[in-house]
Amino acid sequence: MCRIRPVLGQLALVLAVCLGPSWAAAAALFNAERATLPNGLEIVVIPNHRAPLVAHMVWYKVGSADERPGKTGIAHFLEHLMFKGTSTLAAGEFARVISRNGGQDNAFTSYDYTGFYQDIAADRLELVMRLEADRMANLKPAEAEVRSERDVILEERRSRVDNSPAALLHEEKSNALFLNHPYRMPVIGWAHEMQGLTREDALDFYRRYYMPNNAVLVVAGDVTMAEVRRLAEKYYGVIPAGSVPERSWTSEPPHQAAKRVSLTSPLVGNASLSRSYLAPSYQNGPSEHAYALQVLAEVLGSGPTSRLERALVRDGGAATRAGAGYAPDPIGPSTFDVYASPREGRTVEECEAAIDQVLARLLADGVEADEVERAKLRMQASYLYALDSTRGPARLFGEALVRGRTIADIEAWPERIAKVTREDVERAARAVIRLESSVTGVLLPKRTS
Repeated sequence: MCRIRPVLGQLALVLAVCLGPSWAAAAALFNAERATLPNGLEIVVIPNHRAPLVAHMVWYKVGSADERPGKTGIAHFLEHLMFKGTSTLAAGEFARVISRNGGQDNAFTSYDYTGFYQDIAADRLELVMRLEADRMANLKPAEAEVRSERDVILEERRSRVDNSPAALLHEEKSNALFLNHPYRMPVIGWAHEMQGLTREDALDFYRRYYMPNNAVLVVAGDVTMAEVRRLAEKYYGVIPAGSVPERSWTSEPPHQAAKRVSLTSPLVGNASLSRSYLAPSYQNGPSEHAYALQVLAEVLGSGPTSRLERALVRDGGAATRAGAGYAPDPIGPSTFDVYASPREGRTVEECEAAIDQVLARLLADGVEADEVERAKLRMQASYLYALDSTRGPARLFGEALVRGRTIADIEAWPERIAKVTREDVERAARAVIRLESSVTGVLLPKRTS
């Protein structure tokens, strides 16, 4: 405690200086500006003039949850193929041009979206906008490149999932937790379906979803909206809008029974236990609990003063690590997670019993007002730290806007967290921590002679 109080005191001072007397004053912390081109492309600019750098990101409103049955992995496969040539650019040339100009680039795919980014000097912004707009409209990967890249994603699955017991268990847990929602399918895809993905599959997906009116352009750094808009109109503005398929995801039915999955492997070094409870998000289920669940996760399992850490790890407890997590962002349902790894000589059963004891006490006795206030202060401070990078705010805004949230939602987050009460946290806990809507995963080492 004697170590924590000075830290919290410093954070309080920082917050007071930066945000003024109330969280309402934080409404323009990022000073983000928004515009929309006539072809439907949304533009968001987040000015930050501390260094002559920009982060340029294009987010498409399509992810693995939009894949057709039998075509798992196509969203991620297309993400790879976006680097494999256009009408005017050879395969691999996109990344080489960015590198020659001192920048770096990459891409990512999730259930809800696919994104591409470049970090580069501000005076190279026009270059990356020209290149990114080109592959939004003119992707033409050669058949040989497609076959080669399919081998790449299969190898990626082998290395990141098939040879990782933790990743395999995560797949099994997702498949057990989500009875009907497409989040039960892995983003990277099932190997036997990935093997059958073709160039035509990828281009069909590309033609259906990659268009300006299904994308969000986010530029953060040493730029102005006037400059970005001029360049966006020049390069993206000439691409015609298209007809975007309406999302029609299947939804979850009520859950009636707790599930349990266990995986034993010689690749496991240390045993672990994790449990995921089906939870609402900002946009799915009883969303009024979304802010309180973030505070609950902080109280339960974030840092050395959290309840799980104190009960399971401190003073030679049953575990070497323990915690909790919750992400409110998915378009579909989310999960509230708890986890622990047993100390040598202790078991996952002991960890599970200890977790259950912590949760039972919380549900019976509630939370304390001061631990809620400390949790909120730490969370609000982390919001300020996002200002320290160029890409961090771009990712924050892109991830939210591509999922249908607004700039006002992002700017209001500290104020909404500040309004969470002890009673809100207790109501959220009782709504979500229900064994019948959970899956428990156990990872165990397999001893070999």
